[in-house]
Amino acid sequence: MDEGEKMSKVDMMKELTSRECQVKFKKVNGDLRDMTCTLKEDMIPSATKADPMSQKKIRAISDEVIPVWDVNAEGWRSFRVDSVVSFT
Repeated sequence: MDEGEKMSKVDMMKELTSRECQVKFKKVNGDLRDMTCTLKEDMIPSATKADPMSQKKIRAISDEVIPVWDVNAEGWRSFRVDSVVSFT
């Protein structure tokens, strides 16, 4: 997805569960963020009680937000679907 194109949450989730993706989005404070992220099972840490974001049912709470594993920061991050500028 390039600027001007809108990708659905379903399509983003499909891509994120199959590979690493490059997501550019506007943060709530207006800053532009570029993140390499994934939801590919063999790339994310195992679920633990100490880290609620590692649990699928916790990550699935909002229809407007996608929680992802940030490959570079090695931590859980999230972005709003409507804030995505590009998705590759």
